[in-house]
Amino acid sequence: MSSTTDNLWIRRFRPSPEAAERLVCFPHAGGSASFYLPVAAALSPGVEVAAIQYPGRQDRRHEPGPASVAQLADQVSAALADWDDDRPVTFFGHSMGAVVAFEVTRRMERTGSGPVRLFASGRRAPSRVRDEHVHTLDDDGVIAELRALAGTDAQVLQDEELLRMVLPAIRSDYRAVETYRSAPGATVRCPVTVLTGDADPRTSLEEARAWSEHTETEYDLRVFSGGHFFLSERPAEVLAVLREHFTAPVRTV
Repeated sequence: MSSTTDNLWIRRFRPSPEAAERLVCFPHAGGSASFYLPVAAALSPGVEVAAIQYPGRQDRRHEPGPASVAQLADQVSAALADWDDDRPVTFFGHSMGAVVAFEVTRRMERTGSGPVRLFASGRRAPSRVRDEHVHTLDDDGVIAELRALAGTDAQVLQDEELLRMVLPAIRSDYRAVETYRSAPGATVRCPVTVLTGDADPRTSLEEARAWSEHTETEYDLRVFSGGHFFLSERPAEVLAVLREHFTAPVRTV
């Protein structure tokens, strides 16, 4: 399916200029904008869905991967500022994308903009840190991690040449998120809805609940049956949560 490229960072697979609201999606480590193509198809035309394309993958494969979550958040914030058209926007980030979306929200709120809600999926709260070092493993170790989490396209995992080509970007993503540390007491002003799998080896329920410490307003937790990529296992249930949000009373920026 074709997409509209607004700049290097933003992809719209189903452009809907008539839509009243927008959803901006942030991929997981090793993921790309196209991961959210099914979401765009499901919510169009009522909601215009855009996905962030990180450097180092697909049409940006010749660029170096992200150096840090902070740098990535700075770059995405600038790209979204250039793209802003005053429609209410909601953020959805999965895994690494959740903390990138959180940091982008913080940056945008400083300038008086930002999302009406942040959906933080498959990621522990920014204040909950684990000692993880996937980015320091050899290629086989990184591949084993990808297989364990079951979030990478099976065709990629089976194609040795393609897999070796994308590993540098995947390693950069893991380095960025594993070295990420939020500022003490960091919060956002918008409501936060947290989505987590009840069998996610990377996020416990306590770590998911701790997102309540990072918003100055409403917090909501939704628990799904499944592991780290429960949203791929339970797409209809996740979409139902998003539709519930977008059919709620009209929001303002």
